[in-house]
Amino acid sequence: MSRSNKVVVPTCKETLNQWKYEIAAEFGLTSGAYAGAGADTEFAGELGASSGAGGGNSVQWSAISTRQAGSVGGEITRRLIAQAESVLGSYK
Repeated sequence: MSRSNKVVVPTCKETLNQWKYEIAAEFGLTSGAYAGAGADTEFAGELGASSGAGGGNSVQWSAISTRQAGSVGGEITRRLIAQAESVLGSYK
């Protein structure tokens, strides 16, 4: 079975990217300024994100361990599964 990182639903890319930075902030991996696409996030106040260019927090992905980066990806997966289970659970 071949593996690929092909984006199945391209419209979800920005949301997943936003989650990545929110989760990294929850894990204490942020520093500096995250210049997100100006999207409001649940943690924008905590992150110090501003609507202006250059505001907010970023993650120096090259400076964190593989385990830390994997933890962020694992948490995204857990949240996606929980969201899918809640949606599918409503169909019972």
